[in-house]
Amino acid sequence: MASKNLDQLTVGAGCFWCIEAIFNEVKGIEKVVSGYSGGTVPGTPTYREVCSGLTGHAEVVQVTFDPAVISYEDLLVIFMTSHDPTTLNRQEADVGTQYRSVIFYHDEIQKDIAEVVVKEMSPYYESPIVTEVSPLGKFFEAEAAHQNYYANNQSQGYCSFVINPKLAKLRKLHADKLKPSVI
Repeated sequence: MASKNLDQLTVGAGCFWCIEAIFNEVKGIEKVVSGYSGGTVPGTPTYREVCSGLTGHAEVVQVTFDPAVISYEDLLVIFMTSHDPTTLNRQEADVGTQYRSVIFYHDEIQKDIAEVVVKEMSPYYESPIVTEVSPLGKFFEAEAAHQNYYANNQSQGYCSFVINPKLAKLRKLHADKLKPSVI
């Protein structure tokens, strides 16, 4: 069996629990890891520190995907339609720079694609898109309790009231991009 040529996407769209649940339903996704990136303080940040808004980190997911199955561009379109990219440092009740809309690119090709996708998506929104496009610095994996949060906590109120509607929207807008087990 030939090994796959995998790539990575790192994005933030508010709470990482939401965006992790979304990408876990997309075909071609090998792994989704919740974490933190974009901060300015030394050391490994904790969830509590990031939630304080003082570290400069954003809650993000790092998605490992097979570009032979789904493109980086398609993943960015899913990302842009899975949250509100027009609200600065806010997604619904989550407020602060740690919840900013951000695309952390891994190389110049990803940067160029991200800038094009943001520009192409702009006409679909009434307000200007504020999604940050920045180079990926260090990615820090979040604590174990934050990994696969939706899968492990579906009965929690946050999952029912915040994540489930986002998943319903994903299934409506991107049914052709989802794993067969989800449809």
